Amino acid sequence: MVSQETQNEIARIDKELSKLVAKRLKLTTESESVMTRSEAALAGRRYEREILNGIEYEGDPNLESCERVMFQTLFNLSHSYSASNLTKRSELADIIAKALENTPKEFPKNALVACQGVEGAYSQIAADKLFAGADIMYFRTFDGVFQSVESGFCKYGILPIENSSYGSVTQVYDLMRSHRFHIIRSMKLQINHRLLAKPGTKFEDIKEIFSHEQALGQCSKFLKDNKDIKVTVVENTAMAAQKVADSDRTDIAAISSQDCSALYGLEIIKDDIQNSDHNYTRFICISKDLEIYPGANKASIMLALDHTPGSLSNTLARFSSIGLNLTKIESRPISGRDFEFMFYLDVDASIYSEPFVTLLCQLDNDPAAFTFLGSYSEV
Repeated sequence: MVSQETQNEIARIDKELSKLVAKRLKLTTESESVMTRSEAALAGRRYEREILNGIEYEGDPNLESCERVMFQTLFNLSHSYSASNLTKRSELADIIAKALENTPKEFPKNALVACQGVEGAYSQIAADKLFAGADIMYFRTFDGVFQSVESGFCKYGILPIENSSYGSVTQVYDLMRSHRFHIIRSMKLQINHRLLAKPGTKFEDIKEIFSHEQALGQCSKFLKDNKDIKVTVVENTAMAAQKVADSDRTDIAAISSQDCSALYGLEIIKDDIQNSDHNYTRFICISKDLEIYPGANKASIMLALDHTPGSLSNTLARFSSIGLNLTKIESRPISGRDFEFMFYLDVDASIYSEPFVTLLCQLDNDPAAFTFLGSYSEV
């Protein structure tokens, strides 16, 4: 067992460390306050490189590694602390305050909503769960949904963003950079895929299956077990069902929903063919203008980072320094730029938290591209 003397010594060191770290953070802020932003960044980088390169423990590489991590963490905390004290509130803080003041206290019950696909699509099901009276306009592509909201043609849009078993809907993430929008709510919808065919069709008669690539990925085990059946990708699971219903062929089927079975007069010939019984797709509801409804406890942002070592870890340290939990990090390559990426972050954070709003202002003031996508709750 550890002796009381040893425990006391550890406690003494910890107290001393706490005082020294606090003193260092304040001194760093004081020194950076009399320098320009670029001067502070260059001076800090030179100093940090000297410290990290000078760490060396002969015969104890583990201790060397631990000290390197300790200093890097300390440097990240210093950057975050200084930024929080020196950052001026950006226009974003005023935009957020205005949205909080002007957004209705209740989520709308009726609205004109854009969805990709046709009647029976999972996006339509999500829209009907979010809105008591959704007047739905259908668009062939996800880009059409973004455009309809951005132009003001539709008040809101519903888009699938990720699936629990097949990952992110990359098409949607790739389109985010090209459109102006905000996320006002998200929801998780359990997805149970069925194999649908015309009445009287037997499974052994099926020669071709139609569905969306996400649904096909979520049913990959079933398709692998039936590899002799041709697989054809279409724009949407509801479109797949519609295609089967409208075709003269009796040897085709669609991977789609139970709703589409009833809607298009098809029979379920295989039930629950997804890889997992816990198969959920997360949808986002978007609007053109920023709306923040009561209870918002999640936020999403989009940012580009400098193509330099440690840029991502330094940014993530800003969130951890104020106790925020990042629930998702998605990266997508920036077209036309070698090895540069746009990052999409979801974070558990209250928009009423002053430290969080300050952090958003820091990121907004950074030279790299940054977009606040919204603050919302998930249902």
